[in-house]
Formats: sequence, structure tokens, C-alpha cells
Amino acid sequence: MAESQATGIDGSLILGRELAYWEQRGAQHTAREIQQQPRLWEETWQTVNVQKAPLEEFLTEAYAHSDLEIILTGAGSSAFIGEILAGPFQHFTQKKTSAYATTNLITHPQHFFNPDRTLLLVSFARSGNSPESVAAMDMANKFCKKVYHLVVTCSSSGKLARNASSHPSFVFLLPDHANDQALAMTGSFSSMLLAGHLIARLQQLPVLHSQVQLLCAYGQKIISDYATALEKVAQLEFDRAVFLGSGPLYGTALESHLKVQELTDGQIICKFDSFLGLRHGPKVVISPRTILVYLLSNDPYAHLYEKDLLRNIHDGEKGRFQIAIAEHAGTAPSMADMPIILSDDDSTSLEEDFLSVCNVLPSQLLGLYKSIQLGLEPDQPSRNGTITRVVQGVTIYPVPNPLSLKENH
Repeated sequence: MAESQATGIDGSLILGRELAYWEQRGAQHTAREIQQQPRLWEETWQTVNVQKAPLEEFLTEAYAHSDLEIILTGAGSSAFIGEILAGPFQHFTQKKTSAYATTNLITHPQHFFNPDRTLLLVSFARSGNSPESVAAMDMANKFCKKVYHLVVTCSSSGKLARNASSHPSFVFLLPDHANDQALAMTGSFSSMLLAGHLIARLQQLPVLHSQVQLLCAYGQKIISDYATALEKVAQLEFDRAVFLGSGPLYGTALESHLKVQELTDGQIICKFDSFLGLRHGPKVVISPRTILVYLLSNDPYAHLYEKDLLRNIHDGEKGRFQIAIAEHAGTAPSMADMPIILSDDDSTSLEEDFLSVCNVLPSQLLGLYKSIQLGLEPDQPSRNGTITRVVQGVTIYPVPNPLSLKENH
């Protein structure tokens, strides 16, 4: 397929089809937002590069505190961004880093906020209007002796971006079209994730541009070469999907499982795990009606454990269909029914951390096509309103006195 058809550069085609096709199926936003991600990733690098100096100034002040700890937070898919980034942030900043969802922070703040330490709270949010997002920021201010707030968001008008704080803060805004209009987060997730990787390594930003360009090429290859094949997989009869990844790809497996599950309105029940973790009980969910998706590392040491698990699955229940996402053909298992190969050139290598960004694309495409196959509208797949673009019905209660909470524990 020509690049203009795959990317819709001329504005007429989305994932190789006319806009009318997607409109008739209630999928025009989801399809476009999946397709535009490689271009959005390049724009994200440019946005971080433009903001590099003020970001460095803000973070240098925070990092100067010897007692600083970093908490990465968000709700839903935004929380999974923190799950992916916790390791890289700790590695590159050399600061204690943890990832906790806002949905955990606000019910048990005393378990996560240390009043004796300085905190950098990094909040990820598409709209910034989830009630838990602002509540977590306010609780950090109340519980910690000193707080720095870094907000990474797709909306300048969201409550999180506008939340006034007497504490030092920096709001990093993604490009406008990162703010997905569809229910499911696609471009917003991957662009905020990429921004987080780059912010963790600001001093290396110039040399990382070539990695981002390679990332964009890998993303475009998935869309151009594998969208049609994934549409065919979506036509298969299956009712479960299991996503496996390790290290930074564990969080991508987490996001992948949610993406297919929410786009299919829960008709496809999804699970996720690490390659080592699957054998400790969760492997029992694999049935003859299960799709297995392997997010393979390009780290040779990690791949040893992946190959062990693949051999174990080969000797037992193999599921309905297996998809393996590998950087090069040499690491794709022969047992996979559909290998997704990111590069035809064995001399290219994308850092494992950045694989966490592009490897979410297959699940987005699979979820889009399966949603349509089930007769749903991907832009709003929840028929009874169980899930909404911004969570509804959450009451934030007055925060107890931190001292009283401490005394009760």
C-alpha cells in the first residue's frame, strides 16, 4: 500500500479506506487517531525539544533535593504510562521512582505520600478532568513537606492543567491533536508515553531524535503492512485475549489488554502478564478461543526467558491464534501464526524503552476491527454507558488530617 494511502496524507483515506466507511461505523475518530500516531510522535519530540530549557530548569531545581522521590500517576491508561516509565525514570534520574494510580493514591494517601521527603509528582492525563487527578495533586500538597508538580497532558483547558498550586509546577502540553476525541485513548497514550521517556532523558534529547525517527518508521510499518492482517484476525471467533510483555513492555501489555477489552465493550475478556509471571497461575486462562499476543523484547537476556515461556506454551494449550511482535525476524517464534516484524534491516535497533510506544499499535488496530466485527461503534463502544471518555460519578471526600491517619496506622 502506498504511503499516502496508509497515512491519509491527502486527507481522503484513513487506514486505506474512505472517511465515509469509518463514519458509517462510528469509527472515524478512533481510526484517524490510531493512524496519525507516527506523525504525532515526531511532533512530540519537537514539542519536548522546544520546551527543553524551561523543563530542565524546573527539573534541576527538583533533582537538587537529596531526599527527592518521584511518583508517576494517572488514572486508567494514564496510570499505565507511569507503570512503563517508572524503571526508565529511576534509571536515568537516579531518584527513587514509583508508579501509583491516582485511584490508589486518593483512598490511601498515607501509604504513598511521605511527609518527610520532597516529592516530584508527575501526573499524566488526556483531558485532566478526571476528579481523581486533581484530588491526588491536592493530597500531595497536603501530605508532603515540599512538592513539585509536573503535569503532562493533552488539554490546556483541563482542570489538572488549570489547578492553581502554591507549589512549583510545570505543565507540559502535547500537540493539540494528541487530545483524542474517541473514547479509547490511542494517540494520547502513546504521545504522553513518548514525552515521558524524553523528559526522563532531557540531556540526551538531541541524540534521541534518531531513535524517535526510527520509532516513527516502525509505527508506520505496523500500520502499512499489518493493519489488513489484523483486520482478518479480528474476524476469527475468539472471546479472550492475553497480552504478554516484560520490563517496559509489561506496561504496554497492560494497556493493550485494556484497549481491546474496552473497544469490544467487554465482550472480549482480556488478561495481561509478564512472560515469567504467566506460569504462576494466570496461564490457566488460555483456551481454544484465546488470542495470544507476545510483545517481545530486543534485549537478549530478557528474550531468553521469553523463549522459555513460548516453548512451554507450545507444549500445552496454544490458544486460537498467536501474534508475535518482534523487532527482527530472527527473534520471532516459529510457532506464531502472525509475526509482526518491525524492521527488515537487522542492523537497525530501537532502544527497548521505545518499543513500549510502538508495540501498543497492534492492540489498538485489533480492538478497532473487532469492535466493528461485533457490531459496535468504536468511537463510543460502550452501549450502556458503563465507560465514558471522562469518568463519571466519582465523589471526592474531604481529606482527613494527615496526623490522624498516621496515628491510626
